[in-house]
Amino acid sequence: MSPLHYPFPDLPATAQAAEVAPGVHWLRMPLPFALDHINLWLLDDGDERVIVDCGYGSDETRQAWASVLDADPRPVTRVVVTHHHPDHVGLATWLAVRNGASIHMTLGEYLLGHAIWQQLPGYNVQDMVAQFRAHGLDDAPATALATRGNAYRRGIPELPSRYERLRHGSILPIDGREWRVIVGYGHAPEHASLYCAELGVLISGDMLLPRISTNVSVHAATPHDDALGYFLDSIQELCNLPDETLVLPSHGRPFTGIRSRVAQLVTHHSERCAALQAECRSARTAGEVLATLFPRELDTHQVMFAMGEAIAHLNYLEERGELRREIGTDGLIRFIDSKQ
Repeated sequence: MSPLHYPFPDLPATAQAAEVAPGVHWLRMPLPFALDHINLWLLDDGDERVIVDCGYGSDETRQAWASVLDADPRPVTRVVVTHHHPDHVGLATWLAVRNGASIHMTLGEYLLGHAIWQQLPGYNVQDMVAQFRAHGLDDAPATALATRGNAYRRGIPELPSRYERLRHGSILPIDGREWRVIVGYGHAPEHASLYCAELGVLISGDMLLPRISTNVSVHAATPHDDALGYFLDSIQELCNLPDETLVLPSHGRPFTGIRSRVAQLVTHHSERCAALQAECRSARTAGEVLATLFPRELDTHQVMFAMGEAIAHLNYLEERGELRREIGTDGLIRFIDSKQ
């Protein structure tokens, strides 16, 4: 098992592309969050080009894309979206219309994006806040989440109305090479990573990040979902790829050492679960254990992810018989060690 190695010490400037493998170019664009950047990928395809992930729907990102694309006369013919989050799908429609390109994504990501954008039952702000309140989130952060409205739509001016469906095992021919779709679960319903065996490159999206663990959350529509279990199973599958594979993540620097990183993540979540189980010797809500998982001050955006992740870890322990779910006379959902 090889240790993590970062072969590219320098970060590309905004609107500048850095080649990380033959025909594979790394772009780094800004985000308006504490996590302040996203990596996007531009692939050569002979006389054409392919975009993988699109950036947040801001004027700053549009201007950066325009600068990059105008510098090369080759047309963009395909836009591939790994998953439905705003920093990945945000400018997909704009890029496709601007370039006359087709959009490629999985069914689960396409439909969930529309469900959140349209605020359908189980995926709207009202249901999300009700779920968090039932899990013990205090009134002040719950009210802040309710009053900020549909933040998802702010990052996505327009979602695509049509797309080319990707499936697990789908092959995308690009520049005479095959890129295989690897669908992963937990972070998103059908997250699409792309692997090219000939180049030894994995565009991992958010499924495998070098420094942080990707968010794993539970939606109100699926309150008992074992999202963390799905995620851990999915990243274990990535260990079947050669360990020297160059991983191109959505956040952080490209790296090698898949097995080491997966082992780190498994240990990280195991330690989190152990801490939660210790907390739940007495019945605890997700809101009460937030500080155990995130021992720092959280802004409103971070509270949303933190609550989703706390519920995911508690569900994971319940699914494996370590915790038991109880509903108190106050209507709150609590978890307690199953041996109690």
